Amino acid sequence: MAGPSSVEDYLSQVPEEARAALEKLRKTIMAAAPNTTETISYQMPTFKYRGRTLVGFAAFKKHCSLFPYSGRVIDAHNKELAPYETSKGTIRFTADKPLPAALVEKIVKARIEEVETRHK
Repeated sequence: MAGPSSVEDYLSQVPEEARAALEKLRKTIMAAAPNTTETISYQMPTFKYRGRTLVGFAAFKKHCSLFPYSGRVIDAHNKELAPYETSKGTIRFTADKPLPAALVEKIVKARIEEVETRHK
């Protein structure tokens, strides 16, 4: 079975409620990081910055996830993320309790800073 060929293709396969939450998340990421490239990586939407993976997102049966690909970024925002389930590289949320746009923006900007630091 072939995976999605584009972010639009991926989103078209997601149930409506989760799709709406992910489309809002996508717009927030794009606004916070306009110089990124969208792609599909590991069969999920992923944003790349300077050729490096920045953040990704996905929908699952009972939740959605934001993948900052950085345990440090999750740890740095642990108080704001307290209402959500987190693990080393994942922030889980539900469509009816999405991540606040301001928090997503902070996470994306922190990831950009990490990429910039490594790029130097």
